[in-house]
Amino acid sequence: MDSEESRLPDAEAMGLVSGSIRNALEPAEQLGRRLWREAVVRVQQGDLDDRPLYWQRLAARRLFPADEEASALELASRNQDVRFEAGAEFNVLVTGFDPFDLDEHIDQSNPSGVVALSLDGRVVGAGRAEIRTMIMPVRFRDFDEGIIEWALTPLLEDIHLLVTVSMGRDAFDLERFPGRQRSSGKPDNCRQLCGGTPEKPIVPPGSDGPEFVEFSLPVTAMFEQEGDYPVRDNRRVTTIEAGDVTADSLAQLSGYSAVQGSGGGYLSNEISYRAIRLVQDSGRNIPVGHIHTPRIAGSDVSKVRSISRQTAQLIQVAIESLPAAQSDPVI
Repeated sequence: MDSEESRLPDAEAMGLVSGSIRNALEPAEQLGRRLWREAVVRVQQGDLDDRPLYWQRLAARRLFPADEEASALELASRNQDVRFEAGAEFNVLVTGFDPFDLDEHIDQSNPSGVVALSLDGRVVGAGRAEIRTMIMPVRFRDFDEGIIEWALTPLLEDIHLLVTVSMGRDAFDLERFPGRQRSSGKPDNCRQLCGGTPEKPIVPPGSDGPEFVEFSLPVTAMFEQEGDYPVRDNRRVTTIEAGDVTADSLAQLSGYSAVQGSGGGYLSNEISYRAIRLVQDSGRNIPVGHIHTPRIAGSDVSKVRSISRQTAQLIQVAIESLPAAQSDPVI
């Protein structure tokens, strides 16, 4: 049994897996799409909880032992085959993550998942911007197998803003300098370690490029947005040669080897690094970067509401900063 699924009995005992998952003979892809749609509707109607989608997906996976069907369920229930359909002037892609740290808090929520579900399908600013979203797994093997490149590359010609979001520290951090290497000792949701350490970080498969890259979100404008939590332009990285370094520019990091990017040494940093590199390789000049939300323990609806609202406002500011965007609020 997959170690993610091994937590299901505890989750079911806590009521985190609700009701019958599959309609009679419902194909895997169809079920996955339904789980996503129901989660989006539920969150957008005010139930700010990403956990039902996560646990229902795991419960549904038990119904499809074949790898091909399980993959179809995963893809559809994460909305990873997203397409823009509104014909808007601006297409905005936002990614979130599954809950994690589940061995410490089986009831853990992830505000970034709520953000993704709350924004998917929104056509905003009098039809000028369409937002589509997807949720990524917290599993090293998926990143090793190229899930970020597979999911994002087909969309790069169509999008005008790419924002990756995850749960982080005590405030909002705009992660200025993602790093190339993994070094975190935190296991993923399959209880697997990344293979690197602070003493010996590793380069993940497919992470080709320089040791550090720089995001391109409109930081100055985003600082002007007010909310319940501070917003920081996080420029602190960790290097092999000099330990912690707070850089004023990417040039100052030339010659250093990454232990941690500004986003850390885990998958939050890695999705940011990979997304920026994909945009760079595409030749397109579009804003791209990572937002770390404040951390919550377990599930705290009041905090999730505040965090998701402020994240949406930060994304709003980024949309308004796009060329020729209207000045009226779009979210």
